[in-house]
Amino acid sequence: MGGRVLRHSAERHSAERHSAERYGVERHSADRRVARGEPVVALAHDYLTQRGGAERVALSMGRAFPGAPLYTTLYEPSQTFPEFGALDVRPSSLNRLSPLRRSHRLALPLLAHDVDAIRVDADVLLVSSSGWAHGMRSSGRKVVYCHAPARWLYQTQRYASGGSMRGAATRAAVATLGYGLRRWDREAARSADRYLVNSTVIQRAVRDVYGIEAEVVPPPAACRPAGEEDPDPTIEPGFLLVVARLLPYKNVDAVVRAAGLLGDVDVVVVGAGPDRDRLQSMAGPRVRFAGTVTDARLRWLYRHASALVAASYEDYGLAPLEAGAFGRPAIALRDGGFLDTVREGVSGVFFDTPEAEPIARAIERARATAWDAATIAAHADSFSEESFIDRLRTVVADVAGRTPLSAPAAPLAAPVPTPSPVPAPVATGDTAEIPVAA
Repeated sequence: MGGRVLRHSAERHSAERHSAERYGVERHSADRRVARGEPVVALAHDYLTQRGGAERVALSMGRAFPGAPLYTTLYEPSQTFPEFGALDVRPSSLNRLSPLRRSHRLALPLLAHDVDAIRVDADVLLVSSSGWAHGMRSSGRKVVYCHAPARWLYQTQRYASGGSMRGAATRAAVATLGYGLRRWDREAARSADRYLVNSTVIQRAVRDVYGIEAEVVPPPAACRPAGEEDPDPTIEPGFLLVVARLLPYKNVDAVVRAAGLLGDVDVVVVGAGPDRDRLQSMAGPRVRFAGTVTDARLRWLYRHASALVAASYEDYGLAPLEAGAFGRPAIALRDGGFLDTVREGVSGVFFDTPEAEPIARAIERARATAWDAATIAAHADSFSEESFIDRLRTVVADVAGRTPLSAPAAPLAAPVPTPSPVPAPVATGDTAEIPVAA
């Protein structure tokens, strides 16, 4: 099929040990794994060019299987989580093209061909995918963890709405290539020996699109309270927090307008994306766009927020769990993955449509509620990384026909400390104009 053929075999373990030392990763030889009755595992992910929930899941997989190589199409370290630098990341030949590393959407016409050329020799290939990596070929068995059937392919108008050039280019590409890509995508999905999904919403979508019955394995909240915090002295506690990539379907503009209707709330928006310029042009002085932040800064923001606002259509509601780990309630759209991760009246409140007035009313309800931070944190803690890793290891062992893995996972976060009280929103009486993200 062209492109560089990538191989990972037991015969290459000696060379990989030297590569692992460069990455600082503890590795186990194939002989030791075989002696323990454990499968040789490799990992895969679509592309490592952004910082999102799917990339955090890929990091959790790396902790579940220390030393496993991670195959991907594109890898741009400056645009994704720095923790990938400690893994044995193996990008495809497309990675030589720097414009594609900076904007993976430009690679859309090339990715199916590129993924078809990747061959991985392993007992089990564990794939993290939302559209591409599930097409990688394995000499052994394949387990796919699906974040969502490709949004750009099956929900093009929602995913690529708006007037941006990138959105227009995506719509044009799907109009031209969509039929062939959908056929390729369905064949790729059916090549899996086991299909896992992150939520009941995606379970239904996988059934409808692929005709596959998948198991729900909720991913963990990755940004946990235990860890370094990086304060921002220019931000007063009590703000509403929005954490999302700045894309049209995230409905940041609706949150911006809701804040404008209330007039007495500060909003901090964490995230980057092609919609930023448009959103900033709408925003008033009480909305702050923080861009991409470190985990240390994000911890500080979660701890000092009064609540999270999540107005997007999400397949899995990760951000409410992260906020909840800090004892902060979520104000979320009653749709999609938030239905799995937000307990109304316990860990948050819902609004029914992503429009300014319903969001504003939900914010007011949340502000009037006496939240129990410890109860919120306990709910978030039920979605633990330990449980996620245990289930992945059991599935991999079952698919390989081996005994469950005995090696410990890479270190997890320390126990969650008792969260600090929920700060009240700051109300200064000033009029907020228009702000936010989601």
